[in-house]
Amino acid sequence: MNFFHAIIIAIVEGLTEFLPISSTGHMIIVSSLLGISDDEFTKLFEVVIQLGAILAVVVLYWRKFLIFDKNRVSFYLKLIVAVIPALIAGYLFSDKIDQLLESPMTVGVTLLLGGIVLLFVDDWFRNPVIDTDEKINMFTALRIGFFQCLALIPGMSRSAATIIGGMQQKLTRSEAAEFSFFLAVPTMAAATGYKLLKGRELLMAHPENLKILLIGNIVAFVVAMAAIKFFIGALKKYGFRMWGYYRIIVGGILIIALMMGKLK
Repeated sequence: MNFFHAIIIAIVEGLTEFLPISSTGHMIIVSSLLGISDDEFTKLFEVVIQLGAILAVVVLYWRKFLIFDKNRVSFYLKLIVAVIPALIAGYLFSDKIDQLLESPMTVGVTLLLGGIVLLFVDDWFRNPVIDTDEKINMFTALRIGFFQCLALIPGMSRSAATIIGGMQQKLTRSEAAEFSFFLAVPTMAAATGYKLLKGRELLMAHPENLKILLIGNIVAFVVAMAAIKFFIGALKKYGFRMWGYYRIIVGGILIIALMMGKLK
C-alpha cells in the first residue's frame, strides 16, 4: 500500500462509514480493485482508518461527549452497555471474522440481502415514540447492541444494523441514526485498539506505515464530517429505500464480477 492507495481507501471509508451500505464491504471491494487486498497492512489499515471517521462524530456532537453532567453519565453508560455484545462476539469470533474480511463474495451477498431488507424497513417500523437519547433506557441500548453484532459480517453495515435495531426499538429514524453514530465511537475505538495491538509488530517492522495511517485517518475524518451531515438530511427526507436499491445494484454487480472471474 502506498499513499495514493491510502487516500482512496480513506475517502471511501469517510463516505460510507455512517451510511447503511457497509464501509468495510466497500473498502474490501476497492482494495481488491487496487490489487492490494492480500497485503497484511491493508487489512490492518481498513480497520484502523475507522478511527478518523469516528472522531468526526465526537467533533460534530461534541456537546454529547465533552460536557460532563448527570445526563452525560447516563449517556455514557448506555453506550457502554450497547457496545458489550459486539465486543464479546468480536473477541470470540475474531479469527472467523478475519477470514470473512478476505471474501468479496461474502460482501456481495450481504450487500444484496441487506439491500432487500432496506427496501421494507420504513414500512416495518412505524409510529416511533423515542425521539431523544434521554428516552433510551439501558435495556433498549442493550438490544440495539445485539443488532450491532450482525455488522461483524463484512458487507452487513454497522450503521444499517444499529439503525434498524434502533427503529425496531421505537426510535425515530433520525434518533436511531444519531445513536448509531454515538455507538460507533466506543465500538470502533475498541476495534482499532485491538487491531493495532495485534499488528504492532507489522508497524514496528515498517515505520513508514505509521505515516500512511496518519494521512488516511485525516482524510477519513474530513470526508466523514460531510457525509454525516448529508446522511441525516437524506434519511429524514428519503428514508432507507434509496440505499436499499444502491446495495442491491452494487452487490449484484460484485457477485456477477466474481462469478465471471473479473475480480478476485
